[in-house]
Amino acid sequence: MTAVAEPTPTITDDFVARLTQRAGEAERLRRLPAETITDLAESGFTELLVPARYGGRQAPFPDILDPVRRMAHGCTSSAWTIGFYALHNWMLALFSEEAQTEAFATRPFLAPAPLAPTGRGLPEAGGVRLSGRWSWATGVMECNWIMVGALCGPDDGIYPALALLPASDIRVEDVWHTDGMCATGSNDVVIASENPAFVPEHRLARVTDIYGGTAPGAALHDSPTYRWPMVPALAFLAAMPALGTAEQVTEIYAERLCERVLAYEFVKQKDKPIAQAHLAEAQVRLRALRGLVADTVGNIDATVTAGDPVTRDVRAAARLAAAHIVRESKDVITLLLNASGASAHFLDNPLQRAKRDVDVLAGHVIFDYDTSRELAGALRVGVKIPPTAMI
Repeated sequence: MTAVAEPTPTITDDFVARLTQRAGEAERLRRLPAETITDLAESGFTELLVPARYGGRQAPFPDILDPVRRMAHGCTSSAWTIGFYALHNWMLALFSEEAQTEAFATRPFLAPAPLAPTGRGLPEAGGVRLSGRWSWATGVMECNWIMVGALCGPDDGIYPALALLPASDIRVEDVWHTDGMCATGSNDVVIASENPAFVPEHRLARVTDIYGGTAPGAALHDSPTYRWPMVPALAFLAAMPALGTAEQVTEIYAERLCERVLAYEFVKQKDKPIAQAHLAEAQVRLRALRGLVADTVGNIDATVTAGDPVTRDVRAAARLAAAHIVRESKDVITLLLNASGASAHFLDNPLQRAKRDVDVLAGHVIFDYDTSRELAGALRVGVKIPPTAMI
């Protein structure tokens, strides 16, 4: 067995500070600045969940979460994009050995992964011919590979799968003109039906296996890291930028209380009891969210470490927990922005960008609060849910 490299800190305070300095530029560019990509490559952060047999650190899955949360103290969009780059290295480790050997030869491996099965893979000897259009391809502007969701197989035997392709097989359409999360560069990806891409069988992974933590990589790598089910992994990774942003907004609000003099009252805002109450409320709500992260993630990690499957009800409860974290983080940001006066809405004020970013982030399908509650509640009382439900 290959020895596992010792995890070492890769996201420093200086790294986060540089994200802060570039946040405005990243928003204007609608992609990560080149300097951030260079810093990321030098940090080795995308190696955190890469299997040891491919030279990675093969760290426990939860090790990815705190660095992403802290990166959001600098730039929400950058934290989201970098976090997903690292997560997608983990996802690559779920594919077949042949696919991993092929794609991990490119380092850093930078791949978006629009999961909605909006592509069609028609059978051909040794694989499928794939075409389609995929939205929400976070990080596509800097990618060298891509994973996309597709319905594969003959018409009478369709199965949902993830397909792994080199970036040279796709065309990017510039559609990412949004009021938040601009730097993610989440443009559309197209593979025209008149010129489909061939995807060999070894670069396809069935979604049912990935959702259940039973994909090929789970057996290939002797580590509980690769037995984590995908939806809880995705949901908690994606929730961290919201939580980190809410923490940073709370810190900025606390600093402003000591500086801001209220017009027409001639008192510092810190001396207003309601301002103190807003700060205390934000702090206790964030403490509760950090506790929810620790409890939910700890339970899943203990389960996979013991070699046991993570049941559907536990996976659904984890998705709901992540959706709750994002919902609460968004509410905390709104609470403090509303208490910060009109000056918080100047474009050079980080508070307004934080709110716009988390408002957009919260729209991700995995954070749909109604659906998350319905799925968790249904499974708790034994009601059947669709086998394709995102849990």
